[in-house]
Amino acid sequence: MQCIRYKTTLSFCGAPFRGWQIQPDAPSVQGTLEDALGKLLGCRVSVTGAGRTDTGVNAKGYVAHFDAPSEFDCGQLCYKLNAILPGAIVVHSVEKVRNDFHARFSATKREYTYFLNRVKDPFVQNFSWWYGYPGLDFDAMNRAASLLAGTHDFSCFEKTGGDNRTSVCTVFNACWVKEDEDHWYFRISADRFLRNMVRAIVGTLLEVGRGKRSIDSVTSLLNGGSRSEAGESVPGHALFLSAVEYGQEEKYG
Repeated sequence: MQCIRYKTTLSFCGAPFRGWQIQPDAPSVQGTLEDALGKLLGCRVSVTGAGRTDTGVNAKGYVAHFDAPSEFDCGQLCYKLNAILPGAIVVHSVEKVRNDFHARFSATKREYTYFLNRVKDPFVQNFSWWYGYPGLDFDAMNRAASLLAGTHDFSCFEKTGGDNRTSVCTVFNACWVKEDEDHWYFRISADRFLRNMVRAIVGTLLEVGRGKRSIDSVTSLLNGGSRSEAGESVPGHALFLSAVEYGQEEKYG
């Protein structure tokens, strides 16, 4: 009997977890979700996610899929999952999809958002990074961010020891936005991301904003720079995987 594939959309706070992917002797979002599904469906369930997230990184609208041997009430499963999952994970929906849908390989675009507060703010500190350096040049950071667009080798922003077959990614858009003078965010979308890539990019752009490096240095990094030449990685708690898009209709039938 052929298994039925289901897509689930969820959000999670990354603080209690060592990232999405199952880790030995460490809590993960994937492992926690697999355990909950196994209890409710009465069988071992393997969950495949849209991609890895680093330790402490959050996600909103994350997509995963799993296979089950039979049909069930998706609404009831969603309700029961939320009843037994920890508060750091919420499942928004479970739906039947075509068997060729793949949460990772069917995705055509992913988006990350990094939140920055320019003044100390106790009401955002769990999900935004306080970076109070005076005179940060917002416009220079945006001009540098625009240089990331296009298809490049992003190995200069990749965590050392990565196991990707290629470090080439296509960035569709990258920019800084001011919600107000005290609260900024950086948003970047691409076909794929490397480990630690966004956090290293943000750290590099902040160095541009401080005048520690030139705008053109971003182009130099993309043209063969090493990880040691780029900026330091910023903390993970302020980073969100904020959207995953798919280029085809994946629903069943």
